[in-house]
Amino acid sequence: MTLIDTAEIYGSEEFIGHVIAGQRNRVFLVSKVWPNHVTGNGIARACEASLTRLGTDHLDLYLLHWRNGITDLSGVVTTFENLRSAGKIRAWGVSNFKVRDLEDLFHIPQGDRCATNQVLYNIGDRSIEHDLLPWCEQHAMPVMAYSPLGGPGTNLLRDPTLARIGAVHGCSAAAVALAWTIRGGHVIAIPESGSVVHVKENAVALTLTLTPQELQTLDAAHPLPSR
Repeated sequence: MTLIDTAEIYGSEEFIGHVIAGQRNRVFLVSKVWPNHVTGNGIARACEASLTRLGTDHLDLYLLHWRNGITDLSGVVTTFENLRSAGKIRAWGVSNFKVRDLEDLFHIPQGDRCATNQVLYNIGDRSIEHDLLPWCEQHAMPVMAYSPLGGPGTNLLRDPTLARIGAVHGCSAAAVALAWTIRGGHVIAIPESGSVVHVKENAVALTLTLTPQELQTLDAAHPLPSR
């Protein structure tokens, strides 16, 4: 609930910097470096720029936004570790990595210090359950799920099954969707919310335990797609 996720390409870092001014210790701050900035000292410069825009001296988590054909993952890891040693970041990870990308990363010295992989995951898009989620669980690395409520333009929050289960628990369909996403304890959900009301609705997911029957009902309504 206190995690704020941003990136240098989102254009929101300065705004977030104003919001968290004077209360930096209350949030877990995440930003990302664009893959175009990995050559030379690009990551270090991008990190400094993000810190300046955010008005802070450190990030709690710094992610490589996409791999996008990057071959020198060793250089990325070295730079991330140098930033961590310097206190600029507390931890580092990746985003939108597939299993083969993670395997490449873990074959690199200190590559297994990757804290998380941030990927698309929600009850309407379960494709990572085939291989990526099990791989991350096997390596004790949590997955960070973006768009856990389906993302812009989806009808997930109008899903009748989510609504029915929410009615039983006296909560929103969003809370049910989030509770489903974090049900196994290996996934961190980062829903976007633009209002206090929705934030409070989302918070219900933290104490909502779906029954085995409800999970079975949701599984039937939103089955894992074939490969």
